[in-house]
Amino acid sequence: MGCLLRHQHPDRQLADLELRHRRRARCEDRIRAAKDTGLRNLPLHDFTQNLIWCEIVALACELLAWMQMLALHGPARRYEPKRLRLRLFAVAARLVRGGRRLRLRITAHWPWAGHLAAAITRLQALPAPT
Repeated sequence: MGCLLRHQHPDRQLADLELRHRRRARCEDRIRAAKDTGLRNLPLHDFTQNLIWCEIVALACELLAWMQMLALHGPARRYEPKRLRLRLFAVAARLVRGGRRLRLRITAHWPWAGHLAAAITRLQALPAPT
């Protein structure tokens, strides 16, 4: 493939062409994630309502990307939105209030409870914005 790219653009360095290809692949990954998050179809009838829907989808995609970058590690950083919903967002848990604190009690036998607890701990360890 590198030879084909170099043949089409003989004046560019191979590393520059590979970087361009990787950026394009990352862009296509983000488009696929946006479609999985709700951009595949516009559910409303009015143009303005669909515009708001697109903004909400864009916000959800940004939140997913930042959460993966800041809270998750290992293979979970590359999960697609469908897999995130299945493994982390659809967890059987209960919000419990006690001792003036709000706690999330995750079911102990949930296979990804450790990943979710570690992600929450990482997010809580981030410095608060000033």
